[in-house]
Amino acid sequence: MQIPFLSGKPAGRLASLLMLCSVLVPMAAAWGDEDPESLDIMERQMAHLQQQQQALQNELAAMHQQIAQHRARLGGTSAASGAGGAGHPLEVTGTGGHVRGGWMPVEGHAPQQAAVTGGERVGRPHIGGYSDPTSEPGDQPTVESVVAHREEDLISHMANNNVGPHNRETVGAQSAGALGSKVFHLGPVAIILGGFFDAAALVENRQVSSGIFNYWNAIPFRNSSNFHTTNFNGDARYSRFSLMARGQLNPHLTVAGFVETDFGASAETTNPYESNSYVPRLRQAYLTLDDSRADLHFLIGQAWTMLTPDRVGIVPRQESLPETIESSILAGQTWSRQWQVRIVKDFLKHRLWTGLSIENPATIYDTSGFGDDVGNGEFRLPGNSSNYAKLGSNGVGLSSATTNYSNEIAPDIIGKLAWDPSWGHYEVEGVVHFPHDRSVMNGVGENHTAIAWGAGGSMILPVIPHRLEVRLAGLAGKGIGRYGSVLLPDATLRANGGPALLSSAQTTAGVIAHPNKVIDVYGYFGMQRSGRNYFDEDGGSYGYGNPNADNTGCMTEGSGINGGGGCAANIRSVEEFTIGAWYRFIHGQYGTVQAGTQLAYSRVHTWGGMGGAPTTSLSEIFFDFRYLPFQ
Repeated sequence: MQIPFLSGKPAGRLASLLMLCSVLVPMAAAWGDEDPESLDIMERQMAHLQQQQQALQNELAAMHQQIAQHRARLGGTSAASGAGGAGHPLEVTGTGGHVRGGWMPVEGHAPQQAAVTGGERVGRPHIGGYSDPTSEPGDQPTVESVVAHREEDLISHMANNNVGPHNRETVGAQSAGALGSKVFHLGPVAIILGGFFDAAALVENRQVSSGIFNYWNAIPFRNSSNFHTTNFNGDARYSRFSLMARGQLNPHLTVAGFVETDFGASAETTNPYESNSYVPRLRQAYLTLDDSRADLHFLIGQAWTMLTPDRVGIVPRQESLPETIESSILAGQTWSRQWQVRIVKDFLKHRLWTGLSIENPATIYDTSGFGDDVGNGEFRLPGNSSNYAKLGSNGVGLSSATTNYSNEIAPDIIGKLAWDPSWGHYEVEGVVHFPHDRSVMNGVGENHTAIAWGAGGSMILPVIPHRLEVRLAGLAGKGIGRYGSVLLPDATLRANGGPALLSSAQTTAGVIAHPNKVIDVYGYFGMQRSGRNYFDEDGGSYGYGNPNADNTGCMTEGSGINGGGGCAANIRSVEEFTIGAWYRFIHGQYGTVQAGTQLAYSRVHTWGGMGGAPTTSLSEIFFDFRYLPFQ
């Protein structure tokens, strides 16, 4: 439903708006019983009407003020009258964004509370004095803060793809960085809080010391005693806190800063025996600038990569992430959180979106079969014992000294196109990456740069809008393994020490149901796969997926200790099947309390070598208890 521009004098336009509102309110009530989404859309249209009304009140107030000043010069008097009173109008601070209101003088009477349609009132009114134009200076009404529907939520609903923005209480929204409904004001800046207290646990049939972060590369084979032992682990380290500071530069331009942190990092002194002292880590920290007149959206900082599937448009904190408890999300999920500079433009009333992003690069190398790590990212190459490849450097200063940071020559370049018709969300994306290293062969150094690439897409099909949806996503290419949850390698090495790219593919499929407002049920399948790249030289075999790799001991416990062969198997693919549910059993003015459980089964397949192609698996049961004070 589109509202035509109302022309004419301010008083006439105000009357027309009020009359239209009086018609829309009963219509919204009637529609809401049968179609909640229609009611939601209607509320947002009413919010637009309210803003137009308040803009007209500003005009009327300015006219009253001019009349009062003119009469004062002529020796006359003026009285506060009209919809907004003299000098104290409501102020609109952004289209679809925040509205700052206050106590309004009406026809010379005592202050009355400003009405906000489709918005959320924050806190209690603090009543200050009111004075007419002849009262003492500074005797002004104390302004009360009111927040309307968020701009990103409004844009999502205006697109009306029957998918809509995240419900803030769902775990997918919490993973993306959903904010709460409570808003505070520090002058012209709105402060919005988010996050939750989390207590999670899991039972697994293998010993994998990664907690609820599922590290598939470490699932043991039968040669390890960890394969034959079960494991229980529980912690609260993924409790989370987020904050947004947001200001309206003008009616069309909004600036915001967002930060999100948890305790998922480990210091060298972290141990599970006494203090469990996990340290804070940065999840997201970015600045956004949104121009609602030009439909341009700018982001700079650390955020979910633009390759991450979205629910609607290309909007921060609306990424389409699984409702899983495991913090590594799902095998085959495309994601990363990293520094980026992103520019997005939307067209056709927020239905068609285009985005371009340059993002921080990184390359995961596999050096299977190559010589020893000489140190500081240098690996020996075939031939002369002095030949080596320089893949990166260990961190110094404030970077981790135990982490090797890959050499990179240019940022990753990512493009995305998203489409929100009246049913569903669809997107395609592509990425170009530039792995870069240096080798020294027979005393001569040389730089090498490869061009890695990937293309993919995703879709959300609202089978029953807001009740049952199907999600599909995938990405394939060469040299892009790190963009999948399993973190399979991007490249191995060539004989000359240059990057040898590995083909990569990843996909996810899920069914998510919301049978009522307090229960979410989900089921997912995810898969990530890596290709092979190897060569033979000087009687040896090198590279990833090498058919001469020694896999003879992978199926015999203790073989690596007691002899009997090794286990150098390289992962070919990882698959995960998972189902789970969440129940929100407390929801009110003090926030939301929810509990969830998840069953997951993962299977690892390897490339064949001497001794065959061993497989392994992992079964897990997750439990979670979560309190969201702001939602």
